[in-house]
Amino acid sequence: GTMRAAVRIGWRIGAAAALRGRAVRPLSQAAGESGGSESGGGSGSREAVERLVREHPVVVFMKGSPAQPLCGFSNAVVQILRLHGVEDYRAHDVLQDPDLRQGIKDYSNWPTIPQVYLNGEFVGGCDILLQMHQNGDLVEELKKLGIRSALLDAEKDQEKK
Repeated sequence: GTMRAAVRIGWRIGAAAALRGRAVRPLSQAAGESGGSESGGGSGSREAVERLVREHPVVVFMKGSPAQPLCGFSNAVVQILRLHGVEDYRAHDVLQDPDLRQGIKDYSNWPTIPQVYLNGEFVGGCDILLQMHQNGDLVEELKKLGIRSALLDAEKDQEKK
């Protein structure tokens, strides 16, 4: 099925990066030092997550950072956005924040990371984004946000030749 193909592609894109990232991943002791997560308004609370998904038209919850994704699927999402020329987006590293990692899964009712939000709406993970990329929906969704996909310009250049 297409989903298996998507996953395969995601892994291919990200396997090398994931292996690279694994060796240098910082130990996550620091996460425990934040304290205060017991209070209802912690980073994993519904209110906190809601604020994050609404703070920017394009928000990604991922493992690692766009510059250094720490899993193949997160890397695939970064690569897809890059293909469309979307460089201006908010990325949150859930590995830095276990509360957020759980909170975002509860918020979207979706069990895995990465998660992509457009205009505060949950879109999906790597496989869904890849599907939208392949069938043209992502270009349309970005257009609604006033973002012109770089792929449109790339296609124009092709037609000229």
